Amino acid sequence: MRSIATGNAIHADSTPEPRRHLFYETSHSPAIADLVGYEKAKDIIDFCFIANPYYPTRDMLEDLQRNLPNLIKSYPSSNPLLSQKNLAAVLHVDPERLIIGNGATELISLIDLVLIDRIALPIPTFGEYIEKLKDQRDAELYALNPENRYQLRLHDYLAWVQKRKLQCLLIINPGNPTGQFIPLDEMVEFLHLAKDLELVIVDESFIDFAGDAIPSLLPIVDQFTNLLIVRSMSKHCGVPGLRLGYCYSANLFVLNRLRRFVPTWNLNTLAQYFLSLLPATDTAYHEARKRLIGDVRGLYEALRTIPRLEVYPTGANFVLFKIHGAKATELQARLLTEHLMYVRDCSNKLGMDTFHIRVASQGREKDAKLVDALRVLMR
Repeated sequence: MRSIATGNAIHADSTPEPRRHLFYETSHSPAIADLVGYEKAKDIIDFCFIANPYYPTRDMLEDLQRNLPNLIKSYPSSNPLLSQKNLAAVLHVDPERLIIGNGATELISLIDLVLIDRIALPIPTFGEYIEKLKDQRDAELYALNPENRYQLRLHDYLAWVQKRKLQCLLIINPGNPTGQFIPLDEMVEFLHLAKDLELVIVDESFIDFAGDAIPSLLPIVDQFTNLLIVRSMSKHCGVPGLRLGYCYSANLFVLNRLRRFVPTWNLNTLAQYFLSLLPATDTAYHEARKRLIGDVRGLYEALRTIPRLEVYPTGANFVLFKIHGAKATELQARLLTEHLMYVRDCSNKLGMDTFHIRVASQGREKDAKLVDALRVLMR
């Protein structure tokens, strides 16, 4: 097996050894500040955590900063419909069919606890859907084939679900960590075939990056009473620190079951204020979204030119690649300590091997630096 090339470390004298033990204490990646401290984190380009680098706009951030003293001294609104209306205005949906959570993870936890007895999950996937089940043995794991780049084939998946007489399944589209995008017409066909199931969860956290026209199921939710859409706003709105996510369904019985367990004041005042800014900045948001789509395409093409990297097509704002001749953990460590870049080692993803790295686009300039670093390490 060929090893990763040894190059000259940059800033090696000022880069502290990361706290490697943190990688083994969670199924997610540690925050970069946890690894190296808040001060040193400012010097590191974070390609691990997925967030739009172009939104919120500078004006929005300045607005938030001006209002920060008042916001942190104020209680959040106890009326969730107010924030639902702000979000619904940009999604063009019925606000009363929305539930906004303190991150999508809050909603995933509620869905797992309140709605699910047993569920089919393709793996590798976003681990929260498994880890927050009442009993992890309630997860029926559908292992995707690494020889086919972990592609999810919908008809095969549904046949597997029906054979096991399961009534609930998950699809993440575009996939995480693969980036696989399933076109809208295929998703609609699948949902018609799956109408007899009790619950179909479709996580669309990355769908805004799948095309200039967003190929979401939101406009046609009324056709499928068993459909529950989940989305994280961290990714497409670029605000992971605000902890915002939402779910949407035409099934009011399902929504009301979840609402019973959503805490009052589950959103903080900063998050609620950010939501109030969305309608007036929607044009800027879509400009930012489309700009990032272009950046991801450029990153994908550049990564494909690097030897010993097998780069997977993506419909998200990140790219997954397989390393030939080295382990992902080794490459991640070298990028961090020698090039001050943090990438996602997917080795701890259930169902995935130890050779995959996921990188989220951080804009063309930073992406180019990543590509240059990988050229050095993979030569």
